[in-house]
Amino acid sequence: MPLRRQEGVPKIPKTRKKTIDKMKSTTPVKTEDVVEYRAMVYYHYDKVQKRQFYVLTITTVKEFVYLNYEISVDVRKVKDVIDVSLLGLNTRQSYYVQPGPARVDLYFEDLYGKHSFNVIKQDGSINSFTVDFNIYKKEMLVVDESMPDKKNNRLFCTFRLAPELNTFEEVI
Repeated sequence: MPLRRQEGVPKIPKTRKKTIDKMKSTTPVKTEDVVEYRAMVYYHYDKVQKRQFYVLTITTVKEFVYLNYEISVDVRKVKDVIDVSLLGLNTRQSYYVQPGPARVDLYFEDLYGKHSFNVIKQDGSINSFTVDFNIYKKEMLVVDESMPDKKNNRLFCTFRLAPELNTFEEVI
């Protein structure tokens, strides 16, 4: 019995992407507090573009030896709140393997005053911190580090300022 001839390319169903709002509304499973990520905030001046950036670097606590990984994220900025959802790990395309943590650098412009960063895992856990940026004094202050009131919310990310990584425009 011959097979039926196809009339076109079959349609492949699209996978459902979790949005930031869906991740925020998800109730996480109750587990113990284990720090899996570290977040650092610092200033970075790009000499090629001649622009001042505010950088949020998120790294994993675990170090990877055989492959280089990067953290895939989804970022949404609404007024003074920046939501960063952690989607997973991807391998970097590189012939040179260097042991180290998976990381992602998020560059922002025009962050003046107090801004809240919400780091959201896929299971629905949320950790947040607030930073007061003052580019004129070249300083940052952590105003608040908290976990929103949510059932089974847990600590999975630590935050710190990294003034040793700050770079500014050289004025001659």
